[in-house]
Amino acid sequence: MTLRSILAENLSCIRGGRLVFRDLGFRVEAGQALSLEGPNGAGKSSLLRMMAGFLSPASGAILLTSDGAEISDGEERGNFIGWLGHHDAAKPQLTPRETLRFFAELYGASADLDLALEEVGLSRARDLPCQYLSAGQKKRLSLARLKLCNRPLWLLDEPLAALDSAGKSLAAQFIQSHCASGGIAIVATHEALGIQAARLALA
Repeated sequence: MTLRSILAENLSCIRGGRLVFRDLGFRVEAGQALSLEGPNGAGKSSLLRMMAGFLSPASGAILLTSDGAEISDGEERGNFIGWLGHHDAAKPQLTPRETLRFFAELYGASADLDLALEEVGLSRARDLPCQYLSAGQKKRLSLARLKLCNRPLWLLDEPLAALDSAGKSLAAQFIQSHCASGGIAIVATHEALGIQAARLALA
């Protein structure tokens, strides 16, 4: 599945009766990354959730362009999205390998699971129940899951959180490689990503 661009026009967000942002717009082309920046409560996570179709904007529209087709429906948009949020999506009783096997079957992906775990530094923990993983290890597992999904639009909410310096470099490499292969990455972050990315500041 090929994604040409994502366009947001005149977006407004209201949460709990409070206006979070309004008249927000941007465009990101295939091969590009966009860094969403701003203080807590500025609406970075809400904006990601809008793009993912989890939250409806108070006004405005989000449009994907794929192979000449324009997609505005949130549910249809979800078919293009790989999501990395604050929750790690790892069942405590499952091992990292079992977790990746589940998502590989869910996404219909063909992948070497052991190689995927080695790539994120989890080979030695592959058969350990996820309840025993550290926060950083769970984030590494989430990165492996994200890459496994093979979706062109990555939406990432604080992907560097809980990672050590090596883990942050790994996350940056994943994002850079995804964009280099024609994907799009939109990242909410309080830290510099360490890659070339356009910036959108939410006040």
